[in-house]
Amino acid sequence: MPSFQDLRLVEPLLRALQARSYAVPTPIQEQAIPPLLQGRDLLGIAQTGTGKTAAFALPILQRLAHHHQRPEPRLPRALVLSPTRELASQIADSFTAYGQFLGLRNTVIFGGVGQNPQVQALRAGVDVLVATPGRLLDLLQQRHVSLRAVEIFVLDEADRMLDMGFLPDVERVIAQLPRDRHSMLFSATMPPNIARLARSLLIDPIRVEVAPQATTAEKVRQFVFFVRDKKAKPELLRAVLEKPTIERALVFTRTKHGADKVVRHLQKNGEQAVAIHGNKSQNARERALDGFREGSTRVLVATDIAARGIDVPGITHVINFDLPNVSEQYVHRIGRTARAGREGVSLSFCAPDEREFLHDIEKLIRQKVAVVADHPVASAPAHVPAATRAPHVHKPHAHGPRPGKQQHGSGQKHAAAYRGTPQRHAAPEHILD
Repeated sequence: MPSFQDLRLVEPLLRALQARSYAVPTPIQEQAIPPLLQGRDLLGIAQTGTGKTAAFALPILQRLAHHHQRPEPRLPRALVLSPTRELASQIADSFTAYGQFLGLRNTVIFGGVGQNPQVQALRAGVDVLVATPGRLLDLLQQRHVSLRAVEIFVLDEADRMLDMGFLPDVERVIAQLPRDRHSMLFSATMPPNIARLARSLLIDPIRVEVAPQATTAEKVRQFVFFVRDKKAKPELLRAVLEKPTIERALVFTRTKHGADKVVRHLQKNGEQAVAIHGNKSQNARERALDGFREGSTRVLVATDIAARGIDVPGITHVINFDLPNVSEQYVHRIGRTARAGREGVSLSFCAPDEREFLHDIEKLIRQKVAVVADHPVASAPAHVPAATRAPHVHKPHAHGPRPGKQQHGSGQKHAAAYRGTPQRHAAPEHILD
């Protein structure tokens, strides 16, 4: 198994990696770093959680350090374009951590906050600029930044840019880049519009694909609960969250209003839960994420746009309170768990009017999701063959523990309830005690 030394990274980068206890590169790092150090354009097909940020950040830092020069005001040498402010902030933090011994400067710009500190940072000069499309275009129009000196360009989460309607903004940014540059594009999936963009952006690229397109993580155990109607979902969520094995859960809803409604229901039942979505201020989103990371909040309820790019270690469960109406979102959602080699669990609640969404998801991931056949608000999954359903499971006791409280005895007895491997013809017993 190769080490980071084998990838020919310079000593300051190796020292920074050692400080973070990174010893062995992930598959995408192993495949991407050598050609990127040689200046090859790259098309990377990988989900978040595969180590792709380091796969592009380390070569960028090494190449900029090799030709070290004082950055000029408003003229970044490298640009990383990201779809969300959360992901942009995480990428900028990674550049800071990996480049701590190189003396290079980076900054991040995004909307939702005042622009003055960002303008001041650009005026001081940065080597690496991480940005979301909207704020970057605003500052370009105001002439607070110019892209004419960009040597290296990264378009991250390209399919998410498409989903969020940012593709025209991305194309406007690309139009302002120098023709002579080193380019990379990363995407979890490769829909036709992104494939066309890649062909126009990249020159003779190396293609690195660390997992089949639109497949779900092997270490995620996937289950579906059929419910009689949407109104039954809050009661099912309360029952599911009584499991002490759910240490940290990310719950997805389709709308911002739905996220707030779920949080109110959970808080009413004694659960520490917070919501994160586009209507929340940047400070509120950061506070919610900090509480979730630190463990003071066990449940984070999010919409797809807000959650993309969240990289919180130790998410044990992803719960699809609403099934996504775009199948690829399911892949992105459940990719929030089972990261860095850990195992994880995905639980989906499916109302009658969402069964077509489930059908589309199963077609995309090329497998059946194991069905929990008996639970407090169950309805018969008419389209699912009986052989794919889980065996009988017990309903929770009427006077069970408050959500989030630890159980003794029975909680330990079924501590492995969600850890069994889902098979097409079986699923673990005791999904609910």
